[in-house]
Amino acid sequence: MTPYRTLFDKVLTRVDAETAHRLGFRALRAARPLVGHAVRAPSGRVEAMGLTFPGPLGLAAGFDKNAEGIDALAALGFSFVEVGTVTAEPQPGNPRPRLFRLPADRAVVNRMGFNNEGAAVVARRLATRLGTAHRDVVVGVNIGKTKVVPDDDQDAVLADYAKSTRLLAPWADYLVVNVSSPNTPGLRDLQSVARLRPLLAAVRREADAARPATAVHLPLLVKIAPDLSDDDVLAVADLAVELGLDGIVATNTTISRDGLRSAPEQVAAAGAGGLSGAPVKARALEVLRLIRERVGAGLTVIAVGGIGDADDARERLDAGATLLQAYTAFVYEGALWPSRVQRALAGR
Repeated sequence: MTPYRTLFDKVLTRVDAETAHRLGFRALRAARPLVGHAVRAPSGRVEAMGLTFPGPLGLAAGFDKNAEGIDALAALGFSFVEVGTVTAEPQPGNPRPRLFRLPADRAVVNRMGFNNEGAAVVARRLATRLGTAHRDVVVGVNIGKTKVVPDDDQDAVLADYAKSTRLLAPWADYLVVNVSSPNTPGLRDLQSVARLRPLLAAVRREADAARPATAVHLPLLVKIAPDLSDDDVLAVADLAVELGLDGIVATNTTISRDGLRSAPEQVAAAGAGGLSGAPVKARALEVLRLIRERVGAGLTVIAVGGIGDADDARERLDAGATLLQAYTAFVYEGALWPSRVQRALAGR
């Protein structure tokens, strides 16, 4: 057991999860000038979507919602950072408490509700960073629906995503359409092919219009839930190929609570929201395999959900993942975890 894990289990679990996240993230940003950049072997590089990733492991959306700590996170060993989820309008998210740990399951429950400063603020922050910071980390931007936009008003939904795209596309290395968080009412309904097709087409048009004609193609991906049926996963995979998307992020958090080792009263206290971490591992791996078998080798698939160590990471790569993302393991294992995994994978 690492010293951090002992500290986490004995001390940090006594601190409110969102408070601990905020303080820890602030400490990472403050320490950035004192920390050398993580060493990555050249053999760890991945070429995907027209981009060069220094290694296969990135940080999933949800940790750096407002693009405040990209370079500090890269210094720890993440090869790419997906910021967000960002919405067109700023919003406070759901009432606190809204983030909970289940240590017995190495899991997190969140019902944050896309709390973020809005697309305009995040776009300005990304634009400023491009002029001053190193570029040896790929930056993805994850966009979602503003909560107040009626989910049954298709035109309003399209306009909401289009605004985020228009503001953020000029500064992103790739863009992810998030239709799979369980914490925005009606959002997961957008995963149906009938609603997803016009949404992705609209985002693609807006992204192309937002970038200069001389700019490189902006990769576009969609992020799906592990709770989709196998048939629905395959339908989304077919749609991604039909529309010429660059990839799929598989998967988001789950609303299932099956098979947890935590005490029932602790699970009940955490309440509703998306569950991430080790309990998602099996289904996330199944979804990855379904997608890869369906789409063939050409489409980028970013595997996320329950990756806890280098063995889990290798299993996803062997199952067809192009790239990997983590969040919950980073919370439980600490700042040295990404570089350890990255080094273990560098010889592949």
